[in-house]
Amino acid sequence: MSRLYWIETWGCQMNEHDSEKLAGTLEGLGYEPAPSLGASDVVLLNTCAIREKAEDKVYNLLAQLAPLKARRPGMVIGVCGCVAQMSGEGVRERAPLVDLVFGPRAASRLPELLARLQEEKGVVDTTLYQDSLVAGAKAVRESQRAKAWVTVMEGCNKTCTYCVVPATRGRESSRPLDDLLAEVQELAAAGYRELEFLGQNVNAYRCPGTKAGLADLLRAAGRVGGVRRLRFTTSHPLHLRSDIIRAMAEVPAVCDHLHLPVQSGSSKLLQSMRRGYDREKYLAKVGELRREVPGIALSTDVIVGFPGETEEDFQQTLSLVREVRFDQMFSFVFSARPGTVAALLADRTPLERKTERLIELQALQREIQLESNARQIGRVEEVLVESPSRRTAAEWAGRTTSNRVVNFHAPGARPGEFVMVRITAAGANSLRGVLAGEDAVEARPMPEARPA
Repeated sequence: MSRLYWIETWGCQMNEHDSEKLAGTLEGLGYEPAPSLGASDVVLLNTCAIREKAEDKVYNLLAQLAPLKARRPGMVIGVCGCVAQMSGEGVRERAPLVDLVFGPRAASRLPELLARLQEEKGVVDTTLYQDSLVAGAKAVRESQRAKAWVTVMEGCNKTCTYCVVPATRGRESSRPLDDLLAEVQELAAAGYRELEFLGQNVNAYRCPGTKAGLADLLRAAGRVGGVRRLRFTTSHPLHLRSDIIRAMAEVPAVCDHLHLPVQSGSSKLLQSMRRGYDREKYLAKVGELRREVPGIALSTDVIVGFPGETEEDFQQTLSLVREVRFDQMFSFVFSARPGTVAALLADRTPLERKTERLIELQALQREIQLESNARQIGRVEEVLVESPSRRTAAEWAGRTTSNRVVNFHAPGARPGEFVMVRITAAGANSLRGVLAGEDAVEARPMPEARPA
């Protein structure tokens, strides 16, 4: 009888790719994907600790699992990822039904940890292993050969006052360039046409024992046959060097999109956050990007209500957003995380006012995105087919090189294929189109469009 597994994932692309690798490890041990959570022999909750709300979701699910665990005591329940690393033994103290707790850098030890459960009642391993990028099984990728993630480095050496990543992911550790290129070649041979390089501070990638950095990786990967698109995330503005920007401009495969978190438009708050740059330096970096890569699409992160944020600070954030005109934004009310400097800072702004600021910021960004996307109407774009559309099963969804989501009707299309699509309608979060060459339809705004 087959042993079955289920993995639930919260958080960023790094967490999602970690789950793909955990699945590969389990399948290497003879496990198969379960049809449902309740049918599983091993349940892993791969967690995110960036905001308190994400952590709460983990414990809410654990509470729901309690009756199932009581009926099936042999089921192994594991909590892994950033909450596991941050809380350690505290996870089992809060949720005694948990059998296994391990951090991101202990994930490659999963076979050993499962074996230890035969002798121990509960296992906790939050060691920040330095060889975690080398060990591990092949990933079970969920992208149907449309795109694939590649972890190029792990950890972060920055000391941003609000962030738990250095504590949960450890210090920076990069993979050798030759190993990365071997994985790139393997993925290209398997049919993946878009690759995204991942790292908590991907701009800080440095091949061990050499001076080769991210720019060298982009240039070398761009020469691998079959690689059509390259992306990388997450970029720290302080480490976005000119050689990286030149590689973006000169390597045809590198996409014309970059996620560049700003967090605030106030230099005072950026200093309090220990971001290492001020408003002017960030805007100068945006200017360099737009000179070298004309038409580049930019996305960002913004924290609203950071301790000490005044009305003037918030207005400076709004003015920066108006000046840069980001193509996409992820914005949140500040969430104090245990063990961070920011959690100790005086915070006198009422939550109600913080929420009002967030609503105002998001309304401004929606207006900008609607205007930006409306300018795409009439253009013909190369779209990588990714998956069936969430809007309707009769359509496909894919992305342009600038990372815009497009929904379109294309009978016979398959994930991983490239199609040319004429944009016919635009919403704040996605576009709609028809295959180029088909009869044009009337171009019109697309109200309340949702991302595919």
